[in-house]
Amino acid sequence: MSTALAAGVLAAGGVFLILRAELLRAILGFMLLGHAVNLVFLASGGLHRRAAPLLDRHDPQAASDPLPQAFVLTAVVITFGITVLLLAVLRASRTPSGPPPGTEGTGGTEGTEGTEGTEDTDAPDAGGRPAAPGHGRGPAG
Repeated sequence: MSTALAAGVLAAGGVFLILRAELLRAILGFMLLGHAVNLVFLASGGLHRRAAPLLDRHDPQAASDPLPQAFVLTAVVITFGITVLLLAVLRASRTPSGPPPGTEGTGGTEGTEGTEGTEDTDAPDAGGRPAAPGHGRGPAG
């Protein structure tokens, strides 16, 4: 009875958190639902009513079913993987969009340290046309 109550409380809390607007709470709700399902799987294996499957090799009817335990182990691994994926999505959604870190305020002139005042006078103008001789944009033009 206490296992069913615990699974019900976990499932109710998980559904409540999944229905919230915040992604972090939805992830926590997903984790709670995973724990509730794991409890149901373990309870279906008869752990409280029977002995461990390998201790009593003479009476296989008294042993609990090992298949739900394998299901729970698999479910834990799958839940962990999905939780990590959801946390990565959460982190990506909170990362500000814009230029990569370290390029703010440089105006796209990375690697030009120490080249102040050495503009190319024959560089193309803003329209992409080459500058006429003697009409450069440099300090001499």
